[in-house]
Amino acid sequence: MDLLQFSVSSLSQPERLDSYVAANQNITRSRLKQGVKSIKVNNKDVKLSCKLKGGEIVEIQFEDPVQEDVLPENIPLDILYEDDDVTVINKSQGMVTHPGAGNWTGTLVNALLFHWLNNSPKNAEPSESLQTITKNNNRPGIVHRLDKDTSGVIITGKTREAEEWLQSKFYKRKVYKEYIAIVKGKPPRGRGEIKTQIVRDSHNRKKFIATEDKTKGKFAHTDYTCLGVYGEYSLMKLKLHTGRTHQIRVHLKHIGCPILGDPIYTRKDTNFPDATLMLHARVLGIKIPSGEKKFFVAPVPKRFKKILFSLKQKYKKWEFFNGK
Repeated sequence: MDLLQFSVSSLSQPERLDSYVAANQNITRSRLKQGVKSIKVNNKDVKLSCKLKGGEIVEIQFEDPVQEDVLPENIPLDILYEDDDVTVINKSQGMVTHPGAGNWTGTLVNALLFHWLNNSPKNAEPSESLQTITKNNNRPGIVHRLDKDTSGVIITGKTREAEEWLQSKFYKRKVYKEYIAIVKGKPPRGRGEIKTQIVRDSHNRKKFIATEDKTKGKFAHTDYTCLGVYGEYSLMKLKLHTGRTHQIRVHLKHIGCPILGDPIYTRKDTNFPDATLMLHARVLGIKIPSGEKKFFVAPVPKRFKKILFSLKQKYKKWEFFNGK
């Protein structure tokens, strides 16, 4: 269940709630309509057709629409860590996290269901909690997401209790998230932070844009470190303080360094025309239900190594910022 809370900016004329949310909160009207559970405006229950006048406090609870039955599928998983509570995966590029429109099979959820239901102790039935989570929750254990074309660390809860534990850590932002990316261009400084609002692009529903207008969209905060520059390309390390849709992709484009291979936010690169999205969730730090604070690390993908090797061959002397 997702919870969205925001205050409505001043309006020149009344506006439908669903239209306002679609334009300012990165959620489509169809997603809201199919997944909404409750809506409150100034703590009163309302419908999506409610007219906003400006200045209201809105609270919406919703879930993404999913199909009724999700089938286990025998899809290989790169498991980084597993115990009785959690499974930590190095998600491959191209795998969708959970079922949705156009992607009802081949997802991480399909793979997890098969793994969990077929790796219980011999002669033992899956736990009651696991049976509940697989029968009544079509995205079992999913507490955070990676874009389809983003690879790397993702943690999942094997029981309802573990799922709720992890959800609370993400909700309270008690999670360390570090990514690496190969980008086109050179950042303005060796180290920096990017703080903007992120809002859906009104001209292209698949895209988001960064804006300094604090009355629009959602606040997003990313720290970056440039690890080195290879000619017209840079290797970047990113730390997320918030978890907005396409946050890193939008923020890097905002500072003039779109991610190499990004099919949405930059053009195909002439030097690397076959490059896929060069973004990888490298490290995830979180306290797991056992009480241990863990840091999970996903190895640098082969697609990164291949391009970095090529860049090092071409640019023998590459520039360090040395943190400045």
